[in-house]
Amino acid sequence: MLTDLIIKNFAIIDALHVSFRPGLNMLTGETGAGKSIIIDAVNLILGGRASSDLIRTGEDDAVVECLFDIAEHEEIRKKLADSGIETGAELLIKRIVSRSGKNRVFMNGGMATTSLLGEITPLLVNIYGQHESQTLLRPENHLYLLDGYAGIVPVRELYSRIHDEYRKTAEELRLLETDERDAFRRIDLLSFQSREIEEAVLLPGEDVELLEERQRLLHGEKLIRATSGAYDALYDGDGALLGVLRSIIAEVDEAGTVDTNLAAFSARLNESYLSLEDTALSLRDYGARLEADPGRLQEVDDRLDLIYRLKKKYLPTIEGILTFKEEVDAELEAFAHRGERHSQLEETLQRLENSLREAGRELTRQRLEASTRLKTAMEMELHELAMKNAHFDVAFTSYDEPRATGMERVEFLFSPNPGEAPKPLARIASGGELSRLMLAMKQI
Repeated sequence: MLTDLIIKNFAIIDALHVSFRPGLNMLTGETGAGKSIIIDAVNLILGGRASSDLIRTGEDDAVVECLFDIAEHEEIRKKLADSGIETGAELLIKRIVSRSGKNRVFMNGGMATTSLLGEITPLLVNIYGQHESQTLLRPENHLYLLDGYAGIVPVRELYSRIHDEYRKTAEELRLLETDERDAFRRIDLLSFQSREIEEAVLLPGEDVELLEERQRLLHGEKLIRATSGAYDALYDGDGALLGVLRSIIAEVDEAGTVDTNLAAFSARLNESYLSLEDTALSLRDYGARLEADPGRLQEVDDRLDLIYRLKKKYLPTIEGILTFKEEVDAELEAFAHRGERHSQLEETLQRLENSLREAGRELTRQRLEASTRLKTAMEMELHELAMKNAHFDVAFTSYDEPRATGMERVEFLFSPNPGEAPKPLARIASGGELSRLMLAMKQI
């Protein structure tokens, strides 16, 4: 229902705000008062052509706003939501026409397109006149008129919800099957990567330790000479430092019997001796572990080469490579459930298809019943409108596959003369006949 109309700078209208109430609302006035301009403004909201000629003289923009109550129009709310428009019990449509040519459409404050406007507004407003019965001339609207007459809009909306879920499930399954070949190639690659890293048995920090070991192996003889010489000089050689230090300690200890103040020096010398002795023994042990081992050097080089290749191939650190493997294994695990997901989707799709066809059959049944009543009611009304020989019918054409609005296309047929087979309205009905058809439709 249209509840409010706001017009600014449109044709001869400076500013106008009209509020409508349920029931019949009438706009009256003498010729030239602007009644048709109000209809033109509403027609602009319905998607009519925007032209700078519509803008009031001396102004840059013309603005038309319409507020609709859509609390009971679930189908409209769904279309809005699918288009990213905020939905609620009301819909505010605003259209701005500028002299610059930058014409804009807003729905509930958000930018919208004229194509969306064309989809939404036929479900909201009908303009009736000898040349303005667009609703009847568009076969796509006949289905909505029939459902409204039959009172089965909730049944259609239930069917539409099932169809929407069915369509989304079918698309997910299609994408899953389309990607099947790529998925197999991806699994092969991931499996190889995981296996290659696992077989390398990498350890965090291993590369640093190997580089240090390599340095020791490369310079083993030099290190052996250095540590052996230091050990001999400290401990085992002629005139070794520790032997000299022992003699010094003995002399200081002996002198300490004369002057007790030397006891502190003796203690410090003993500490130095123990420290040097520990160092000498550690040097000896270090040197004993060193040996020129070409075989071990080759092993270290081979290991470092493997690590370098893996770093170059995957990530520049061992820790990064190990994290990468965890991600690869997680993706492989997800692929392992791919078949399970495929089966789930197939089962869901079959269940939804059964529900969809059942709901579709019920919707078709109610439409067929309603079409018989509509045919009778329309012909009675047309006879009252001095069209005694008029015939009205509803044609059903089944779709190959269920669609969002049902399993069939509906089109109204009309014949004004006896002996003439009913034909689509757009092909046979004159302007006056369309007006009477619309009056009859509204009457029932």
